[in-house]
Amino acid sequence: MDLGIVKVPVLLLVGGFGTRLRSVLSDKPKPLAPIGEISFLELLVLQLRSQGFRQLVMCSGFRAEQIRREFGDGSKWSMRVEYSEETQPLGTAGAIKLAEPFLERSPEFVVMNGDSFLEIDLGQLIRIHREQGALATIAVRRVPDASRYGTVQLDDCNRITQFSEKTGIQSSGIINGGVYVFNRDILQEIPNAPSSLEQDVLPGMLKHRVFAVEQTGMFIDIGTPEDYARAQSLYHSLSRAAGLEPRTDRSRQPQG
Repeated sequence: MDLGIVKVPVLLLVGGFGTRLRSVLSDKPKPLAPIGEISFLELLVLQLRSQGFRQLVMCSGFRAEQIRREFGDGSKWSMRVEYSEETQPLGTAGAIKLAEPFLERSPEFVVMNGDSFLEIDLGQLIRIHREQGALATIAVRRVPDASRYGTVQLDDCNRITQFSEKTGIQSSGIINGGVYVFNRDILQEIPNAPSSLEQDVLPGMLKHRVFAVEQTGMFIDIGTPEDYARAQSLYHSLSRAAGLEPRTDRSRQPQG
């Protein structure tokens, strides 16, 4: 469904080192890992474009110049792409804080991890965020094996009551899907120092209105060689989930 132009900026967290993928991706930042005919990051950009988003900020760090070279000003996708580049590792929360100058006119914004894909209706996530009057709304996903993820505990109203560290024990659980809607006020909760959104900031915000919206669509991250290989095998499914037709011709470009 055509949602029109969504006037909400999106921060894409693409600055990580991708240490666990170095054995299969030695010369690129993790979000530029090839998936089929495009990079994983381009898949996310096209997912956002298909849902009406036009303002993106790449929160980059490791090999940031490669990401800037790949996406430029975003005009190829009829989008505006800007860059917030770390000069030292800042963590996920620190990267958001660094991007604050790009959000001066925005009462709310979306944040997405650049190394995971979640099939989601972002317009619905934003609507629920507004209806709940939430400070933060997090897309979550129930998975059969949550051993390598932290889990999220919810009450009967889908308000988040606890973030639990990963245990390494194979069991099902509800995990953070790496997609967020934040009110601008969250920037006051983030220090001007390296910090983790998941470990340092979100657990301390539970006294505020922090809600979850459970998703049932496709979810994958590419943090390990095994999951990266699985993403390769799911390229056409990922393309469809991003609102695209599978592409076999590399010269075919998105239309404005």
